[in-house]
Amino acid sequence: MTVAGAAFVPVGHRGDPYTHRENTLASIGSAIRAGAGAVEVDVRLTRDGVPVLLHDAGLKRLWGHDRPLSALTAEEVRQLSGGGIPTLRDALAATGRTRLLIDLPDASAALAAVAEVREAGATDRVYYCGELSALRRVRRAEPGAEISLTWTTLAPPRPTLLADLRPRWLNYRFGLVSPGLVERAHADGLLVSAWTADTRRSMARLLRAGADAITTNRIGTLCTLLSRR
Repeated sequence: MTVAGAAFVPVGHRGDPYTHRENTLASIGSAIRAGAGAVEVDVRLTRDGVPVLLHDAGLKRLWGHDRPLSALTAEEVRQLSGGGIPTLRDALAATGRTRLLIDLPDASAALAAVAEVREAGATDRVYYCGELSALRRVRRAEPGAEISLTWTTLAPPRPTLLADLRPRWLNYRFGLVSPGLVERAHADGLLVSAWTADTRRSMARLLRAGADAITTNRIGTLCTLLSRR
């Protein structure tokens, strides 16, 4: 699939959360069936060091248990969620050859995530975004890792930061992305990803701007829009 001559990646944000609970295997599978080129998931660590898929620091919002993940073992997480919270290993197996974007909201999960990806033989289809210190740990642990530098301001990343992280992508809030920003990033040899765009109007604007990827909670809508262009 191409947009304006460049390879384009539609990314399912936490899978397909409008149809299935976010960061679950059902949500991941639904996003892939809808046409996602990549699926974004959030990865955190359990008390016993197992990387699992969960955006929040605790289980309250999604699973109804007011317990912090860091205080629970992987087995306790499995029991409290009825098996609904998958491990990163589960997610890597479930995505097959589909690309997986691992969002690291907490640096403590970085090394375990890299190790799990390496063990699964999935380094060629996994890339990373998230908290800056987490990305620094990823880069030190995996010199060849593909990094999407999450950025929330129009001020460009410092050259020293770019030299340190060597990202392939700049990952912007969707409202910041413009044709000029994309042109400048491309001139620097960087791809541009936009998150999290959920309306057709926003998606269409980003496509016109030349974004190389869009992360969305409505992956079916985005893929339908792409098929009509």
